[in-house]
Amino acid sequence: MNARTRACLCIILAAALWGVIGVFFNLLSGLGFTQMQVVAIRSATAAAALGLYLLVRDRPLFRVRLRDCWCFVGTGVFSLVFFNWCYFTAMELTSLAVAAVLLYTAPMFVMLFSALLFREPIGPRKVAALAMTFAGCLLVAGGFGSGGAVSPRGFFIGLGAGIGYALYSIFSRFALEKGYSSATISFYTFLFAAAAALPLSHLWTAGELLAQPAAAVGALGIGVLCCVFPYLLYTQGLAGVETGQAAIMATVEPAVAALVSFALYGESLLGAKGAGILLIFAAVAVLNRK
Repeated sequence: MNARTRACLCIILAAALWGVIGVFFNLLSGLGFTQMQVVAIRSATAAAALGLYLLVRDRPLFRVRLRDCWCFVGTGVFSLVFFNWCYFTAMELTSLAVAAVLLYTAPMFVMLFSALLFREPIGPRKVAALAMTFAGCLLVAGGFGSGGAVSPRGFFIGLGAGIGYALYSIFSRFALEKGYSSATISFYTFLFAAAAALPLSHLWTAGELLAQPAAAVGALGIGVLCCVFPYLLYTQGLAGVETGQAAIMATVEPAVAALVSFALYGESLLGAKGAGILLIFAAVAVLNRK
């Protein structure tokens, strides 16, 4: 297996792990946590788990240059916290389907940012894969539904979620070029995200909820399985493929989320949703064709 194939597999596996986040989000929100409190739990648990691992296994990975901290502010605050806030707000202003579609405009922004900042070429194959990906995400999300017109505010905040989602790939690329490992980038991403999300979430007021055993299960699932592992894998994968290609491959996530919904909640995958899953996987195949 060559280095590029390993990088692609890392990105696809990361997307698959992100795709099961809804299971643990439903668990925590069912206990009574707000959306921002779930973001804070996710960030803080991930920072603590990865920090403990680095403390035991590889302490030198904690070392960063002060002048490079802007990269981690970018991945942690401008990406992780910002896109979550935009995403949840868009859900309230529009619908889950519309918010999901707008979130997965991220590959388009990654491709544009990468062309401007890293001079990555935009060829016909990328354009075709991008079109297939967006169409697939639209179908997986179930389209825009029949709930009426989308408000301009909801639309632009939803686009903000896509931009924030895209910024992780961009800031991570800068950090990788400065010589930082995927573990270092991921740890400081979670640390800065937790530092920003905790004051906004007022998590300290939810002491009774945090004391429940199910909260620990949800925190480990959403913070370690669906955060630490996928971010490490995705950042590692970025070192072997172009940023725009990585972003498109990561849109395997909604397809996995749909499969999880089918397996656990009995949601149908026939019709438009099944076609969307096929389109997403076809886009990944087109993108990686020699």
